[in-house]
Amino acid sequence: MTERVCVVGAGSIGSLLAAHLSRVADVSVLVRREEHAQALNEQGLRVSGRAEFTAEVRAAVDPDELPEPQLAILACKGPEVAAVADRISGRWSGATVMTVQNGLGAEATVAERGAWPILAALTFMSGTRHSDTHVEYVLDTATWIGPGRGTTAADARAVAELILAGGLKAEAYEDIAPVRWSKLIFNATVNGVAALTGLRHDFHFAAEERPSDLGHLVRGLIDEGKAVAAAAGLVLHEDPWQMNVLATQRGHAHYPSMLEDVDARRPTELETINGALVREAERLGVSVPLQRAIYRLVKAKEASYL
Repeated sequence: MTERVCVVGAGSIGSLLAAHLSRVADVSVLVRREEHAQALNEQGLRVSGRAEFTAEVRAAVDPDELPEPQLAILACKGPEVAAVADRISGRWSGATVMTVQNGLGAEATVAERGAWPILAALTFMSGTRHSDTHVEYVLDTATWIGPGRGTTAADARAVAELILAGGLKAEAYEDIAPVRWSKLIFNATVNGVAALTGLRHDFHFAAEERPSDLGHLVRGLIDEGKAVAAAAGLVLHEDPWQMNVLATQRGHAHYPSMLEDVDARRPTELETINGALVREAERLGVSVPLQRAIYRLVKAKEASYL
């Protein structure tokens, strides 16, 4: 059993993982700000929404102030992976590192900075971070886990079981690629369109009754992504169009992370999501004019405020 876990990064996903895992393990949290660490140490980490409890966690800015974990979960966003991996480089030699970023490239970035065994994961759960010590649990879908460098499907199952024991949903896979590409296509489409339109993920994304309906564009973007996956020889775990339709029927308009970043005038995960899909299309010789347009427009959107 994994008894010591460190969650690196305490945004909404990191906070949800840290709080729930504290029910079944000794959890520490590595954060960037001293006041964040102090608040967590003094007040704990409150979860509301789909669960209601306050967890005790140990937090610090310096990784040397935390006990060496058996499992380190990098819960930062894609653009921050390199900096986060640099912070723990040379440390925690006995730990397995698990990435949970959207898009492509996180495992390779971690592998360049240490010899840790690596698990690859991504998550569809979501939350709203109200403060340094309070996260609202909004969408209770699973975290998907698969083996990476130096790990096996059994390792993925063990971590999935730990997450399940903490009260969250998780599934383990022998090969994460079909799952990852299903979500990559979904994210490259939904996040990009949301960032440009300002719409949360609602019924507009699946509407196709009128020529002006947004669903026509969404379907076209998804079809391009599916063509890239097919050229790579992948059989997708789920149809991204059906993922889109089902998500719009949940009765809660999800706030896509890229729209959240644009609204807050922050850098987005564009390069690891849309950029990664467009670059793979180029490598495989697949034409993706719609995805390329979304990529360039969101890049320009970022340039308007960065």
